[in-house]
Amino acid sequence: MLSQYGVLNVWTYLAGTIFIVLLPGPNSLFVLATGAGRGVRAGYQAALGVFVGDSILMALTAAGAASVLRLLPMVFFALKAAGAVYLTYLGIRLLMSAWRPGPAQAHTISGGPGSPFRKALLLSLLNPKAILFLLSFFVQFVDPAYPHPALSFLILAAILQTCSLLYLSVLIFGGARLAAAFRRRQGLARAGSGMVGLLFLWFAGRMAFDA
Repeated sequence: MLSQYGVLNVWTYLAGTIFIVLLPGPNSLFVLATGAGRGVRAGYQAALGVFVGDSILMALTAAGAASVLRLLPMVFFALKAAGAVYLTYLGIRLLMSAWRPGPAQAHTISGGPGSPFRKALLLSLLNPKAILFLLSFFVQFVDPAYPHPALSFLILAAILQTCSLLYLSVLIFGGARLAAAFRRRQGLARAGSGMVGLLFLWFAGRMAFDA
């Protein structure tokens, strides 16, 4: 049992993790859009970017970055602003591609050319709330009496990342199926690109104005 490694209520943690992973967000939406617009390989490049970005945030969480963000609110708000600007940029590009005259290209739904890995990595890292959330979520399942809490955090992070990769794989292959429909129906491709763009703008608004 994982309790010997300082992990408490592992099944409750797993249930909560699955629920969290299934919640729609800019990271999973970007992976889905990339898989739909640019194929399975590009989709997994985007998924790798999310994986690396989330791993960095988890490491920062374990290292105490959440305390730094609380003590230095200007850093927190600066990161939030940068994240909102980047999401706005992606959203506007998607909306422009949706309304651009001429035949729509399926790859525009993923935000156009460029490295899916770098885009997904930047999208993942520009979310300071993730650090605060991970800390508040993880600490509920770490035994405070266990002498090696870093190991407990590592186990919890591994469970979360495994669930996330499985879900992103489903999105990637589902997105690749959508690509065939986009190629046959250019109007559907433009509509999909516009819808994703609007969702990115909505996420940007939430990041900018939520407390």
